[in-house]
Amino acid sequence: MSLSSTEEQASKNGARLSETRSIDYIPENERHGHPFSQFTLWFGGNLQITAIVTGALAVVLGGDVVWSLIGLLVGQILGAAVMSLHALQGPRLGLPQMIISRAQFGVFGAVIPLALVCVMYVGFSASGTVLAGQAMAKLLSVSNVAGMILFSAIIIVIAVLGYKVIHKLGKVASVVGVLAFAYLFVTLLMSADLTAVAQNNHFSLANFLLAVSLSSSWQIAFCPYVSDYSRYLPRNVSAKKTFFSVFFGTVLGTQASMTLGVITAAIAGSTFPGHEVSYIVGLGKSEAMAMVIYFAICFGKITFTTLNAYGSFMSLTTIVSGFRKQVTLSQRSRVVFVVLMVAISCVIALLSEPAFLKNFTHFLLFLLAFFVPWSAISLVDYYVISSSSVDIPALFDPEQRYGYWNFYGIGIYVVGVLIQLPFIDNPLFHGSLTWIFAGNDVSWIIGWAGTAILYYALRRLDRRVLPQQMVYPANR
Repeated sequence: MSLSSTEEQASKNGARLSETRSIDYIPENERHGHPFSQFTLWFGGNLQITAIVTGALAVVLGGDVVWSLIGLLVGQILGAAVMSLHALQGPRLGLPQMIISRAQFGVFGAVIPLALVCVMYVGFSASGTVLAGQAMAKLLSVSNVAGMILFSAIIIVIAVLGYKVIHKLGKVASVVGVLAFAYLFVTLLMSADLTAVAQNNHFSLANFLLAVSLSSSWQIAFCPYVSDYSRYLPRNVSAKKTFFSVFFGTVLGTQASMTLGVITAAIAGSTFPGHEVSYIVGLGKSEAMAMVIYFAICFGKITFTTLNAYGSFMSLTTIVSGFRKQVTLSQRSRVVFVVLMVAISCVIALLSEPAFLKNFTHFLLFLLAFFVPWSAISLVDYYVISSSSVDIPALFDPEQRYGYWNFYGIGIYVVGVLIQLPFIDNPLFHGSLTWIFAGNDVSWIIGWAGTAILYYALRRLDRRVLPQQMVYPANR
């Protein structure tokens, strides 16, 4: 294909609204976009109600304002740095995030973290559907059930359309989020005693570590699908620009949301827990502005829940394709998979009682312990051991170099999960050594560092024959 025809084809693919690719490699002539799209996606996607409530927990659970904000920012930086390193794999490999795990775990072995990813993102989608469904019900004057079903239908349409529409939605969400948050901040600060808020400053190591854990775990939860949204960028796009677009987008968006949550919780006091959405909407001061805020909540949750639905669909597709030895997915199968994953989330949301949803959220957060060692193995293998060289065709063929199962990678992964258990502090599991860190959950730091060191130190046990350079489908 000539250069002009290649550019013409890229232009056509850039103009197409619906996505036709799924887990397969994105050829260079179909690449498009600019790293700034990563900023708007993650900035707009994090300007939403769940992030507000998560940030408020730092104060609700006993923290002060000043050190909670500092702790949240430290956690954002640590978690976003890991997340952004995963994002760089998208343009380089042209593949969704979790299929890259076949290089470390084997084509069949990668199903282990993939199955857990599906569970987590279906759960996150379910909790988002509950919250957004209630806001949509208020906005449209319908029942909560109707609101959740309508919200799920919107998610299905956007997730089926795919990559390009999701990025466009991220741009709009950035504008809507900035306007809504600016109004909420101004309204809140004008009605608050800022002196009293500033004086809420009493350092506690336990509460500081809690704030760090809240924000870092928020960022790490994006790692299993972050490169799904960067894989269409041109292969030679600036790694530095891509890294910092993702990094600053997710840090600034999340920190803005969590800062609003911290200040709101500090001002509202005991009236905030259990009434988070109604309190935030009450800042509207009028029925018309309350409706605008309900709309902003719905729109923010559409962006975030679409990311979860799309990511879970890609993970399910990767699982099925591995056993069926498929490289591509038909458009019909794509629709079926998306509808299936969103329908499961919607059913969970419809059946959820408040207590159940709370317990289910604890379960989902516990699952994060299983993604931390996966992240460490993925990044150490890609950047250090493999020197960013991957045999892409072999990822789809278990008869090639990565095999069916890589027991070295799987073994280190299991050890990485186990070394976290004594340091986990969750209502579902309380580790025996959490007292060392004043009862706070810092398991992710221990798990990530410990897994990374082990994976590198014991690399001689790895029996894979690694490629000396990148192998693309066209080169095979």
